[in-house]
Formats: sequence, structure tokens, C-alpha cells
Amino acid sequence: MSTSAPPTGGPDIELEIGGMTCASCANRIEKKLNKLDGVAATVNYATEKAKVTVPAGYDPSLLVAEVEKTGYTAALPKPKDTTANMSETEAGEEEDSELTSLRHRLIGAIVLTVPVIAMAMIPALQFTYWQWASLALAAPVIIWGAWPFHKAAWTNLKHGAATMDTLISMGTSVALLWSLYALFLGTAGTPGMTHPFEFTIAPSDGAANIYLEVGAGVTMFILAGRYFEKRSKRQAGAALRALLELGAKEVAVLRDGVEVKIPTSELAVGDEFIVRPGEKIATDGLVTSGSSAVDASMLTGESVPVEVREGDSVTGATVNAGGRLVVRATRVGSDTQLAQMAKLVEDAQTGKAEVQRLADRISGIFVPIVIVVAFITLGAWLGGGFPVAAAFTAAVAVLVIACPCALGLATPTALLVGTGRGAQMGVLIKGPEVLESTRKVDTVVLDKTGTVTSGKMTLTDVITEPGVDRTELLRFAGALEDSSEHPIAQAIAKGATQEVGQLPTPEDFANVEGKGVQGIVEGTPVVVGRESLLADWSQKLSPEVAQAKAQAEGEGKTVVAIGWDGAARGILVVADTVKPTSAEAIRGLKEIGLTPVLLTGDNEAVARQIASEVGIDEVIAEVLPKDKVDVVTRLQEEGKIVAMVGDGVNDAPALAQADLGLAMGTGTDVAIEASDITLVRGDLRAAVDAIRLSRKTLSTIKTNLFWAFAYNTAAIPVAALGMLNPMLAGAAMAFSSVFVVGNSLRLRGFTSVASK
Repeated sequence: MSTSAPPTGGPDIELEIGGMTCASCANRIEKKLNKLDGVAATVNYATEKAKVTVPAGYDPSLLVAEVEKTGYTAALPKPKDTTANMSETEAGEEEDSELTSLRHRLIGAIVLTVPVIAMAMIPALQFTYWQWASLALAAPVIIWGAWPFHKAAWTNLKHGAATMDTLISMGTSVALLWSLYALFLGTAGTPGMTHPFEFTIAPSDGAANIYLEVGAGVTMFILAGRYFEKRSKRQAGAALRALLELGAKEVAVLRDGVEVKIPTSELAVGDEFIVRPGEKIATDGLVTSGSSAVDASMLTGESVPVEVREGDSVTGATVNAGGRLVVRATRVGSDTQLAQMAKLVEDAQTGKAEVQRLADRISGIFVPIVIVVAFITLGAWLGGGFPVAAAFTAAVAVLVIACPCALGLATPTALLVGTGRGAQMGVLIKGPEVLESTRKVDTVVLDKTGTVTSGKMTLTDVITEPGVDRTELLRFAGALEDSSEHPIAQAIAKGATQEVGQLPTPEDFANVEGKGVQGIVEGTPVVVGRESLLADWSQKLSPEVAQAKAQAEGEGKTVVAIGWDGAARGILVVADTVKPTSAEAIRGLKEIGLTPVLLTGDNEAVARQIASEVGIDEVIAEVLPKDKVDVVTRLQEEGKIVAMVGDGVNDAPALAQADLGLAMGTGTDVAIEASDITLVRGDLRAAVDAIRLSRKTLSTIKTNLFWAFAYNTAAIPVAALGMLNPMLAGAAMAFSSVFVVGNSLRLRGFTSVASK
């Protein structure tokens, strides 16, 4: 596609392109930009944007000038702060001006054209001077209504190019000019002239025929198609706009202990702000005071609110569903998770799938070929001895029916809707080329910790010595462990709090290096830790509890012993637990034809235990972090197309090596950067959604392209053989575009496996 090698190391510049009316326009702008030295550009007709990679220090005004030389308009996007401060009314007016203009032209065309078509189709309505009334009604439609097509065709002609507008302008103009010739110089202007409407072309005296209903009808139908196409494109991009509008507009910042209301755009890293119940969290940050439940469904698709307290991180645009929070801003503006999500979606929508590049190449040469076919049709009919009117009508029908609009919309509209729907569900697809990978994948490698399991230690079991009260054991153990920062201690403290409530505060708390903790709880000396720590106090586990401990440790779980008053009192079992939704997710992966493989650094016994719990048959255990990429490579060498799901820094090389990398959004930035798809919520079912949605989007693209190719391939010969009235050809052409966009919009109804 590009005529120059893509530059390396330069920034990406995004241009907003105006004046494009079809895929041919986008293709021509793309070619022009790619001819500039060191520039690699992709122009997307559906999003009306160009993504341009340029060398470092390149002047963007050169790109704008090049686009304008091509006959279109280009502008750099407005700074985010500027748009954020615009009133909603101003933003709406700016966005809808083109749509309003189209609507006015369409309404005018309908009012004027319907009587013209009625008179042409129904001989009973053809009064004495009906042909002159038709001229008075049709001329404004063909000249004013179709003015955008004529203007674009003239602009393109000056640059030696032909687009869909060229076909429309030629077809409607020739219909008007021929009618003027027939009315003023032929016999069509004779009072009382009549002629029946034909669905196909009938041989007749050309000087006696007018084609005003063709010119006006084609204009009306194409304006209707263009209007509904534009509206549908707006709907297709609605998910991304909704994402960008999620953020809070104002925030209450603490300045010297006093609340001050400021616009969110003025927030700085380190500012502390207040979030009351029901308010949106203004930006990403850390909770410094308070506890609450946070509803993140608009970002992650996860319906259950998440509990947060002091020290927990929160994400901008999520909603505080519970108590009052004080949050310290850690990321603002374009660095926030919301902004990065929007950027990922926008990049995916601006890019092009390989199949779209083929469609663009075809549409680029399609229009000139159609013009040649129209002239060949005209010559063939005249050479065959048919009347000029029949030859002219067949040629016009070819021009009108062949517009490759559906071809240009087939891929970008499906991408717009598919990636937008994914964003609503917490699935971010990085680029259109990812869709092809999802179709071929047959094996999915799942990192255990943080992907299949929660990645957090949880209290899973409490085993007491005979006669020991479970509640008392949990209160004593929880009280001591709550004073420790160790992840295992925190898991025990959290589990104890959930079961027994408020924990007592210990006295003389001490950490015994490498063994555990000790202290006095409610006047009783207590030790919690390794069995060796209890042995130091001459406290020994009974054979039954010791056996339970050995069994738990054999399953890869961590066991902590507790004793007081000179005796061992029991054990607490802590483990990384399987996420509640993982088994359902594995079933979902199998249902879409994937073979799940569990990959972990844990020992074989632990891995097998987890795998059997969720339904995975194939396990690769005891793999060092640096060797994960080798496992993926080995599977690929065996002929498998591999997807990898992970969340940690050590997963990044494997995610990059895999044919399809899916990173949990709860994981590290490095893993997310290395992946093809980001799953915003930490739920493995999102991986099933991602692959299902990607495949569905790809399938929609292929359906659209098939329709567009088949339509043009079948319709042109029909029109050339004189079997299609030009006005009906205009209606059919408009319908093909609306059908393609409508088919893409069906993706908005895609549902998550979690909701089934």
C-alpha cells in the first residue's frame, strides 16, 4: 500500500479528514500522503480520520497541506482540554452540521421528487404539460440536492481522479441534460406527451423521452442512503464517545483542608480530592481515607461493586457506591486508565485489517473501470442498432448501480461497532489485524497465578485440636496476624475478620524472623507461625492435625500453626484460590474449539489440583518465568496456533511470542503492552468474550464484503444488458450501503458469556 518504507521512531499524528464521500476518496488521500518522504499513512473512511507515522520533528502542517491539495480538508484534533470545556450544545452542533445539511437536502428532494416519480410511473397523472412541471420540480433536486456530488466530482476531476461522486454526478447530470435536449429540441415538450414507466429499458425514440424522474430519483435515493449511512456511522462510534464522556467533569479538591471545586482537567498528580457516595471518581488514585464499594461496571462490564479501603487503588470514571472517600491522584489526563482504554479503541478503529486493504485497492481502480464499462455499454447498444435513448439509459444505469460505497464501508463499520461493543464489555482489541489471529487460534495457554486463580492468598481452612473453639482460635490468630504486613498474615486476618468480626488489639507484638509472630491477646500469650516456632515453646501438634497439615502442604498450600497456654491449638490453611468464574470460562473456551493448557511455575501436584478443579486436561508445571516463552514456541513448532493469557511482568515475552496475546487488565502495564487484547476485568470469561467477539466481528466483515462484491459483480451486467431502470439502480445502490452498515450494527447486541 505504502510507496515508501514506514519510518521508524517517529510519532503518530492523527488528522481529521473532511469531504470524503466514499472509500475511493480515502484511498486517494492515503496514496497522496504515502508519497511524502518518510511518511506512512492509513486513512479510514468510516471514522473520517488519518493515522500518519512521520519522522521525528516532522511539521504536521505539511500533511494538512497535502490533503488540501488533493481536494479535501484536514485538521489536527483539538486539544482534549479545549473540547472538554466546550458546552455540550456547541459540541453537538459541530458534530451534526453535516448530518443536518444532508437531512435538509433529503427532505427537499423527497418533497420535490415524489410527484415527479408519480407522474412518470402513472400515465393517468400525466396531464397536458406534466413534463414541464416535472422539469420545474426535478431541476432543483438534480442541481441543488445533488450539489455535494457535483462539487466533489469537479474537485476530483481537477486532480485527475474519479470517485463514486463522479458516477453519481455523471449519471444525474446526463439525465437532466438529455431531458432538456428532448424537451427543447426533441418532441418530448409537445403538449399532451405521455410515456409509460418501465422497470427495464424499452427501445424508443430518444428525442421523445425525458429522464427527469431518473435524475431526481437517483439523487433522492442516494441522499437517503448517504444520510442513513452517516447516522449509522455515528451510532457505530457511539460506544467510544460514551467511553470518552464517562469521566467526571468537576472535582472537590482539598486545599489546606478546605474543599475547592475545580474542573477535572486542572487536577494534578498528588492532589487529594473527595468522592461522596454516588459521585464519579475524578481520576486514577489511591484511597487515603475512608472505605466504600466502587461500581466499575462502566469500565469493566463487571456488575458486582468492589470493596476498597485505605491504601487501595481506584480508577477514574468509576462510581463511589458507598461511603465517603478521600483519594490522592496518581494519574491524570491522558495517563489515566480511561484515556488509555479510549486510545486503544480509537487506534483499533483507525487501523485496517488486511482484508480491508484489498477492498481499498479494488475500490481505487473500480470507478475508472465502471466509467469505461458505461462507455462500452453505450457504444455496444448504439452499435447494435438500438435507439440512443435505450443506449443512454443502460449506460446511466451502469454508472449509478456500480458505486462501490458498500465495499468501502464493509470493514470499517464492523470494526467500529465490534471494538466499541468490546470496550463496553471490558475487552480492548488493539488492532484490526488481531481479528484474523482469533479465527485461527486452536490452543490457549493460561498462566495460573492471577489468571485462573485470584493471585491472592486466602484463608481456605481452619483445623482445630480436639476441644478447641474455632472462633477463639480465629480471634487469637487474626489479632496477631493483623499486625503483620506479610501477605499470608493479611489473608488470615481478613478471613478471621469476615468470620468473627472485630479483632482484639494484641500487646507485646513481636516478629520472630523467618518463623512467625508472637504476642499477648486478651492476657493470653499466643504464637502463630511455622511448626518450629511452636516447638520452641514446647508445643506440639497432635498426629491427626499433623497429618492434615502434611496433606495440605502436599497440595501446595501454606499451613500456619497456632498455640497458647502451653499447647498447640490448631492450624490455618492459606492458598491461592481458583477464581469462581474460571471453571465456566474453561468450558466456554472448549465450546469455541480451543484446547486450554495450564502453565505454571508451581509443582506438578498443585498444578494438577487446580487443573482438575477447573476442567483443564493439559498441564505444563514447574516452568521458570524465563522459560514460558520457550513453552509457547514449542507448541507453535508442533503446528498449534497459540493464544496466551497472562497478567505479570514475567508473562510479557510469552504474550508477545504467542499468535494472540491476551493480558488481564488487573495485571502489569508491561503485560498489557505486550498483548494484542486487553481484558479490563480480572475475569477469565472475558477471554472467551474477546475471542467470540473478535470472530463475530471478522465474520460480519466477511459477510459485508461478500455482499458488496457479489452485489457489484451481479448488478453491473444486469444494468449493462438494459434490464434495470436507472432510478431503481440508484435505490438498490443506496440500499446496499445501508444493508452493510445495518449488518455491522447487529454487533451492538453481542452478549457476554457471563450474562447467559
